[in-house]
Amino acid sequence: MPRVPSDDEGVASIRVSLARSGGTRRPCVRIPEDDELAGRVESGSCESLAMAAGDVVRVAIDREEYHAPVTADSDGRLIRGAFDNRRLARETGEGENRLVAWLDANGREPGDSVVLDVVVPGELYGLRIPGERVVYEATRGPPSSLSDIARDLDG
Repeated sequence: MPRVPSDDEGVASIRVSLARSGGTRRPCVRIPEDDELAGRVESGSCESLAMAAGDVVRVAIDREEYHAPVTADSDGRLIRGAFDNRRLARETGEGENRLVAWLDANGREPGDSVVLDVVVPGELYGLRIPGERVVYEATRGPPSSLSDIARDLDG
């Protein structure tokens, strides 16, 4: 399993905003549209985040890997939570929301920013506080055919 630091040239670091979406009081991560990336990339290069509403991506937070559903509202894409497994990420209301706990522990609120690191586009992303350096375990998920089978079995 290769270890990749957040300041590696192969990792794109994008400044993202925390927002409040819908009726919830909890903060969520606002994911910029691909055509808005130019002014947000802090290091590395990134033309597309390779994520769409409806995807479940892996997100590393504080050296732990979680599963995050990508959703959308009238303003664009969001990550509202990070959960221990894919099933919990797909079933709202179940499991502890690790994203909200991390934001609370770091005193982050809507209007603040965090850094979204693109470790493996379309598969693995990292969240960190601006200025912090993190090392990620850059593993790829199972081949899509295996993911599709698992998704079919989960319902």
